[in-house]
Amino acid sequence: MLSDKLSNNLQALQVYRTYFPDPPGGLQEVIRQVGLSTAGFGVDTKIFTLSPTPYPEVISRPEGMVLRTRSWAAPASCDLGGIASIRTFSKCCGVSDIIHHHFPWPFGDILHAIGRPQIPAVMTYHSDIVRQKILGKIYAPLMWRTLKAMRFIVATSPPYARTSPVLNHPSIREKVRVIPSGIVEESYSKEADHKVFERIKLIQNEPYFLFIGVLRYYKGLHTLIQAARHVDAKIVIAGSGPEEQVLQELLTQTGGHNVIFAGQISDTEKVALLQSCRALVLPSHLRSEAFGMVLVEAAMFAKPQISCEIGTGTSYVNRHEETGIVVPPEAPNDLAQAMNQLLRETSMAEEMGLAARTRYERLFSGSALGKAYADLYREAVEDLT
Repeated sequence: MLSDKLSNNLQALQVYRTYFPDPPGGLQEVIRQVGLSTAGFGVDTKIFTLSPTPYPEVISRPEGMVLRTRSWAAPASCDLGGIASIRTFSKCCGVSDIIHHHFPWPFGDILHAIGRPQIPAVMTYHSDIVRQKILGKIYAPLMWRTLKAMRFIVATSPPYARTSPVLNHPSIREKVRVIPSGIVEESYSKEADHKVFERIKLIQNEPYFLFIGVLRYYKGLHTLIQAARHVDAKIVIAGSGPEEQVLQELLTQTGGHNVIFAGQISDTEKVALLQSCRALVLPSHLRSEAFGMVLVEAAMFAKPQISCEIGTGTSYVNRHEETGIVVPPEAPNDLAQAMNQLLRETSMAEEMGLAARTRYERLFSGSALGKAYADLYREAVEDLT
């Protein structure tokens, strides 16, 4: 029997270092979609997170209640909380049936170790630690302690489950399950703000390629800018992030006049840009791009995709020559060739877009996502009853 909770539904607590309304990213969108999709399968969600400005401390959102405490620092993108974070996390655990951690977040591991929650926990393993080699070695003992404490560990695609050295470690291999990230279509705006085309000085009906995301080191945008010189269409880069100035300087050096930095876009602007683009381009070149939620977004809008083969879930979402084109990482000529091919061959681009939509409905829809996580939660809880 479950402990005394607020309703008869299963009470799930998702835990990650940052969340909406702070600047968005793909992982935050994953958390949102898990909350929305599991609601239809008898799960109530709370989301524990940190924020540099956690006011208000509690926010009610459609996917669940968001509980925020202060992020005092964020070295190497690892937000760190204080005593208030430990207290709030412990209180949240007291009214929850299951904890759902999102990896990597070392401070989340600390919370779990100090709080010692008496309820089962699962983890979605989003990415290996790729760049922070030295910090990764320091973090390793705590990481392994947390992984071994999880009832289940979720990989977001079969390729990542096969290729991650961590997920294939004998001590946790049997705990690993695969649940692809997905999107509840109804969670997206039905409105499209076409004023975005005027704002970024783009003719709405002209063909263009679209990148959406945080401008981070692993996104491969240097390759996209290098490829742009050989592409006969505009390229819109929508988003902001730590690499923006470096990329602007690179664009000046290469003389690519067909690249448009759109900055941070609203939800309705994103819908407009996705509806009208020729294809979505995700040139990420490192395994830090473990899945690529934006590929699912493009598939939902029946758009073909261009991505790189990096041995992760990007090539699971985007099937080469079926839903789009997969090219080698950091290969500007191959990337430009793929973009020009979809630009020239309109019928092929449309067929790939329709195939992407079909694959979305089968594997990445809200119903598929919600049932998979609700079943996982219940299995984890029932194991301890």
